[in-house]
Amino acid sequence: QVQLDESGGGLVQAGGSLSLSCAASARTFISYTVAWFRRTQGKEREFVAAFRNSGNPDYANSVNGRFTGSRDNAKNTVYLQMNNLTPEDTAVYYCAAGRGSVYSRAYVAYDYWGQGTQVTVSS
Repeated sequence: QVQLDESGGGLVQAGGSLSLSCAASARTFISYTVAWFRRTQGKEREFVAAFRNSGNPDYANSVNGRFTGSRDNAKNTVYLQMNNLTPEDTAVYYCAAGRGSVYSRAYVAYDYWGQGTQVTVSS
C-alpha cells in the first residue's frame, strides 16, 4: 500500500508559477513510477507528467516547456514546478504511483492516488 500526499496548490494569476509536491509513504519508493494527472469538472483525468526511476521525465504536450519536475528518492517525494500558468491549467492535480516503470499515460495504469490539490489560475 502506498499513501500519497499532495501539497502546494493554490490561486495564482495567469503567467504566474506554482510548485507542487507529492510525498509518498512507500518503503520501496524507488521502484515506483510517480505521475501527475489533473482533472477538471466533467472531464476525465488528464496526464500531465511522469517520473520513472530512470530515464527522462515524460510531459504532456500541453505542459511541455512550462512544467518541469523531479523526484528525490531519498525524500520519497516528487516535485512539479509549473510556470507560465494559464486559466486552462485550472484543475485538481493528482499524484499517482504505479509499480515499476510505467510507460502508459492512461490513468488506469496507476495503482495509487493522492487526494488531489486544487490549482486555480485567474485571467
